Amino acid sequence: MSETPNELAEEFPDFVALMRHLQQIDGHFAHLCRRYEDLNRKVFKANTSSEPADANLLMDMCKKRMRLKDEIYGMLVQPEPEAEAIKLAV
Repeated sequence: MSETPNELAEEFPDFVALMRHLQQIDGHFAHLCRRYEDLNRKVFKANTSSEPADANLLMDMCKKRMRLKDEIYGMLVQPEPEAEAIKLAV
């Protein structure tokens, strides 16, 4: 586990396998995860003063991180089209 808090695997432990799968098959999902992890590291550095940031910049980064996390979560809980097609066929 990383020393950086709020990593996606820590935030969504029940979805770790699905996150890995989606990162391999969905370029948009993988891009969102990379953006979240990059921003999360920047927020951590700013909070620990290893790279101090202005309060407004830190707040903006936290808001962006939350929006990314919300979008990622939405993609994790939405039904997959293939699964829905199988349900309809049965």
